[in-house]
Parts: sequence; structure tokens; C-alpha cells
Amino acid sequence: MFSRRAFLRSAATFGAAAVAGPTLAQTALDDILNAPRRGNWDDQFDAEASRTATAVVSNNPIFGSGTTGSLQQAISDYQNIVSSGGWPTVNTQQKLEMGVADPAVQQLRQRLIISGDLPRSAGTNGAFDSYVDGAVKRFQARHGLPSDGAVGEYTLKALNVPAVTRLGQLQTNLVRLQAMSGDLGRRYVMVNIPAAYIEAVENGRVASRHTAIVGKIDRQSPVLNSKIYEVILNPYWTAPRSIIQKDIMPLMRKDPTYLARNSIRLFDGNGGEVSPETVDWNAEKAPNLMFRQDPGKINAMSSTKINFHNEHQVYMHDTPQQGLFNKLMRFESSGCVRVQNVRDLSVWLLKDTPGWSRSQMEATIKSGVNTPIKLAEEVPVFFTYITAWSAKDRVVQFRDDIYQKDGATELALQTNYNQEGGQAVDSDLLPQ
Repeated sequence: MFSRRAFLRSAATFGAAAVAGPTLAQTALDDILNAPRRGNWDDQFDAEASRTATAVVSNNPIFGSGTTGSLQQAISDYQNIVSSGGWPTVNTQQKLEMGVADPAVQQLRQRLIISGDLPRSAGTNGAFDSYVDGAVKRFQARHGLPSDGAVGEYTLKALNVPAVTRLGQLQTNLVRLQAMSGDLGRRYVMVNIPAAYIEAVENGRVASRHTAIVGKIDRQSPVLNSKIYEVILNPYWTAPRSIIQKDIMPLMRKDPTYLARNSIRLFDGNGGEVSPETVDWNAEKAPNLMFRQDPGKINAMSSTKINFHNEHQVYMHDTPQQGLFNKLMRFESSGCVRVQNVRDLSVWLLKDTPGWSRSQMEATIKSGVNTPIKLAEEVPVFFTYITAWSAKDRVVQFRDDIYQKDGATELALQTNYNQEGGQAVDSDLLPQ
């Protein structure tokens, strides 16, 4: 079985990459072919198709003003694809990549032409050339996959989702987007759970995007609308009751030094500190105590916690385990959302709050002192579940239905991995 670990790449590129839809892709191709300075270097253009496949980045937000109309156009396009017979299944037992000559490449070319990732002029021969490499990269970017140009297990699965299933996915998400079509405010933060990324939006444009880690299948991040009211630098981490019961209790049975090694202290209802040696860790229920981790480099939230009003006791935060953002599967938290480059997001959130420049924020973090900062103006935040969308640049994007909310099993491509190979303990919130 092709290893999923082989897909690890920089999370920032494949979360933000965008691909031109059928019409725009052909227009761009024509512009290059007709450029007066192109000369006769056709082989050079062929190589360029591969190099620039994922270079287009859109600053159109998912909840932008034209998104609903663009998605309706995508639905119309996919209805035409379905009525014309859909696309072929790519049947292969080997990895398809640059240089491979195989009958399955003909199927791959046909599949990519129909979805608009490959120009029709590229033909349907059996050679995996740089045109196909560029088209596969565009397809991967549109589906949240690492854009390596190779058709391995997960790219093949995404390719072979039937067109009628993709059409249903678009229709399902149109309803979700229509529910968010009102005025969301001048500035807001959008967390798209299945895409595992965050948009900071200002005046209808994406100011910054951030790769995220969201809740695993059995500890899902909730869908919610709220307002960010506070950024805490050098936060304490207080363990939720569920984590104490499910995770910390078993860990303490195995290693009585776990709390001390991770700077987690116990407090009773009066604020008095309690020694771990006085607790029966073999008891069926966890003690009625507060488990609080001191600020520091090993703190589960590292430098920053972002608070917003909600009944689920979830929040956004930094993490000491930055390498997790490079993973394709970023459904690993206990419901909270970890944010890559969280300091950039914090600067954006605090830009209207006097006295909190980037330099002041960095100096405070360096001091190690717990510092709550109230925002001068609360910023709306939306935790959403959007698995298909199309911004006004007509880029049609799809993501795995990781929580199986779309009604088609073929869309939950990563589910089996997370159920079989996912860790039982949130390794970020519970450092070993």
C-alpha cells in the first residue's frame, strides 16, 4: 500500500494553492501560446507548464460576495459533465508520475481534460509528460493534496470520486454557503474545518491564511459563530475534564512523574495547590481538581491563546509541535484549533488595540509573563464545515468529508487512516 507519509510537504503551499477553472485555464494557455516573445521554444513552454502549475494564489475568501454565484456556476458545469457521462475511472496498480508510459495515463488525461485541469490540446496519449504533471499538480492543489505531480493512493482516490458524487457535494455545500451569505463584518476569522485552514478576512479580501490542526473524528471541532475578545500571551493551560479523565489519569498510572515533568500543577476549589502524591490515580473517576500547566516552551499552547465566547470550551492556540503543520492529515486535536504562524494572526487581531505592536508582543512573549489582552473591538469568528466551494476566480475546490457530513462514503478519503492509525491521545495538549 502506498505510504501516506510520502505525501508530507509544506502545509502552507497546498492549503493556499489555487487552480484556474476550465475557461480561465484555456485563456491562460492561449495567452502564453500567442505571446510575441515566446519564439519557437515549445519544449521550454512544456517545462514551464509543470513549474508554474500551483503558482496562482487567490485572496478571495470562501465567504466572499461572489462565492454563492460562483458555486452555482460550478454546479451548472458539473451538471453538464454528469449529463455527458461523467469522467472515466483511472485504473492503475502503479504510481503514475513523470516519464511513465502506461494505458492508465490515457484515462488520466481524459479525466483531467473533463474536469478542466488539462487543456484538450494536450491530447490523450499514454505518456506522462510535463503537461500531465502540471495538470495533476493543479488537481492536487484543488483537492488539498500535496502538489507533487504524482498519482499515488490518495490522489487516485480523489480522481476516482464519480462526477455525480462531486455534483452532490457542491449542492450540499451551496446550502451551507447560503446560510453564511449575510454581512459577516469588516474583519472576521473563518476556520474551515475539513480544509484545516484559517482565513483572516478584511474588507472582502483574505489578509492572511493559516494552516490549522483541527479536531479528530472522535473529538470534532464544533461548527460555531462567535467573537474573539481576547489574546493571551504566555497562557496557562487548564486541562478540560474530558482530557483529565481519558488521558491524564492513564498517563499518571504509567508514569507518576508525568505532571511534574510537564509543569502541570493541581489546585483545589480554594486555589490551594495539591500534591500529586495525595491523589489516587487508580480511581475510576478523576479528582475534582484543576490541572493547570505553567507558561513556557513546553506549554500545550506555547506562546498564544485566542479566546472567543462559546459553550464548547474550545479556543485557538499556538503549539510547541510545529512539525505537525507539515502533515497531510491535520485532524488530530481534541476540538481546539492550533494555528500555524499564530503571531501573525495575533498582530492582525490586535492592530486596532493600542499599545500592541509586533515588537511589543514579541517582547512580552520573551518575558514569559502571563498577559491577557482584551481586543479594543471584538472580531467575529466562524468555525465552518465547507468541503466544496468556488470563489469568484472560478477555482473549484474540494476537500475530504472528514466528519462524514456530506452523505457519501467516497468523500471521506482520510477517515480510515484516522480511525486505524490516529493516536488515542492528543499529543499536542499532552506532551510526553
